[in-house]
Amino acid sequence: MSSEQNPAPDTAEAPATPGPRPRRLTYAAALAALEGAALVIGGVWILVLGLTGDPDDRQQAVTGGITLLVLALLPLLAARGLLLRRGWSRGPAVITQLMALPVAYNLLQADSMAIPGGIALAVVAVVALVLLVSPATTRALGIKGPGRAE
Repeated sequence: MSSEQNPAPDTAEAPATPGPRPRRLTYAAALAALEGAALVIGGVWILVLGLTGDPDDRQQAVTGGITLLVLALLPLLAARGLLLRRGWSRGPAVITQLMALPVAYNLLQADSMAIPGGIALAVVAVVALVLLVSPATTRALGIKGPGRAE
């Protein structure tokens, strides 16, 4: 095998650009981790209630809890990638925020205690999107724009 087919191990783990991590990138990672943690908490909550409580449909409650736990992987992996300055991590982080906006809208349409949750989720999603598309974050992740490939 040639050396072109096997990249050096340390190049795969090196950050995209040298220097300190921008605060915007750290904040975006923290918001993604917060969303992931909220999904884990919600998933465990629904799962426990589905197994120990008296839900209308136990199978649906368990499935919903497991689904939230699996969905939590996306923002948690994205947060880890952002902290490690991996270029691939911005995509899952942006997708997480785009998926959060319709959820926030639906929570805002409710006539219940869900309205403050919808406001908080919408604010977190919009702030995270702004942080993720900022030039400092893009540079720190080594993402080049169209026509700027080396």
